[in-house]
Amino acid sequence: MEFWKIDQNVLDECCKSYLTEKEEELREIAGKVKLILEDLEVERCVTRTQRCQRNLWKLMEKPDSSLPARIIAIASFLSILVSAVVMCVGTIPELQVKDAEGKLVEHPTMEAIETACILWFTAEYLLRFAASPKKLHFVLSFMNIIDFMAIMPFYVVLTLTYLGSASMMELANVQQAVQALRIMRIARIFKLARHSSGLQTLTYALKRSLKELGLLLMYMGVGIFVFSALAYTVEQSHPETLFRSIPQSFWWAIITMTTVGYGDIYPKTTLGKCNAAQKVLETAAKHEVELMELKSRDARRKDGD
Repeated sequence: MEFWKIDQNVLDECCKSYLTEKEEELREIAGKVKLILEDLEVERCVTRTQRCQRNLWKLMEKPDSSLPARIIAIASFLSILVSAVVMCVGTIPELQVKDAEGKLVEHPTMEAIETACILWFTAEYLLRFAASPKKLHFVLSFMNIIDFMAIMPFYVVLTLTYLGSASMMELANVQQAVQALRIMRIARIFKLARHSSGLQTLTYALKRSLKELGLLLMYMGVGIFVFSALAYTVEQSHPETLFRSIPQSFWWAIITMTTVGYGDIYPKTTLGKCNAAQKVLETAAKHEVELMELKSRDARRKDGD
């Protein structure tokens, strides 16, 4: 196209989307080739420090490079699973213990296992940071940000707990901050994407479908707003209405649009039921449009191949 001076604006939408997909595939291939070439340039590391840094980088980032690298990757994968299981099991009341104030807290064994996992994550992150040839790129990488978010709450909780015990902050505020930060432990599950090719493929597919996902979310947002406002308006005539406000009606619209509804909130007037029926039909039409779009994309991809 550059040789024949063809402007992309004259192409049809189907050709533009196909061209964009091919360009992204070529960029992915170029990135993989670049990584392979970087691995072949080990002999350029003239100094012993550079050679050790390169070997440490391959040990932490290239599971297929050697047996120790594969063992480290498996250990990291198991640590993520154990940490996630401990986080879930630690919330079971039967497995909790009471503190001095009679409140249920996590069992000391669970806390010890979690501490061991956090120490492993911390050592892994620091070693990978030390071996990284580009420190700024390493820190700003999406997966490394997730790794940092997975270990940061643990140390912040320790700091806040120490400050609270030292009477430098109110104990109630410390406990609230600790509870809020402990929720961030769910970020550890995203670390599985580093070791799972299936999750990486899913992430790549989502990146390639951002335009379609954006249109879908916008379509759902408009439908949720319109039908929530209609439901709230027509249900105000009923004395026992469940639609107290438009924001509260959002919940009804969301569960009606994405599921069959839970039955906790439902229309009671005739107009409200007609509005709900129209909402269900509109949702069914939306699913049909999504299927047609997927089929058309598959057909374009087969024709291109």
